[in-house]
Amino acid sequence: MNNEHSENPAIPILLHCCCGPCSTSSIERLKSLGYEPHLFYANSNIYPVGEWEKRYDSLKEVASYFDIPVSRKEYDHGAWLDDVKGFENEIEGGARCARCFDHNLQQAAQEAAELGFEYFTTTLSVSPHKKSLTIFAIGNTKRGFVPVDFKKKDGFQRSIELSKELNLYRQNYCGCEFSMHHLKKKNS
Repeated sequence: MNNEHSENPAIPILLHCCCGPCSTSSIERLKSLGYEPHLFYANSNIYPVGEWEKRYDSLKEVASYFDIPVSRKEYDHGAWLDDVKGFENEIEGGARCARCFDHNLQQAAQEAAELGFEYFTTTLSVSPHKKSLTIFAIGNTKRGFVPVDFKKKDGFQRSIELSKELNLYRQNYCGCEFSMHHLKKKNS
């Protein structure tokens, strides 16, 4: 459904965004499905805080490009660490990541409710390194979650193209210090 030619108004949806690059093709996809996204950035899993700020700045560029609003929750890495306590040594993509998804999706669900959005979803599914079924299983425990696999229809490739076009900052690790250490170990 292309909303520009539809008589039906777009459906408002809160889009939890992990970063600017992942949000690009996700926004396009949501618009093509008849949604009007409002971007939301929390992601207290991202380490260090300077990296969190770079990713937020990149997301603001995307919001400006698409002319859509963005809100954010303040950085609270300590709360995130509490939620993953005991899972620090899990493999990348394992139980720690599932707890991280739950942390971020819970914040998105709360933000959606506070802002009056009936629906929310997440850009996390655009990454080929993240298991969409895990994200959806966690998301489906939250009121109003809409499961959209943004990696389908070449979503990840499209995010790379748009990121280059917009000259966006692209990170090379998921976000937390544990994924950073995993990358360093893998590259050594």
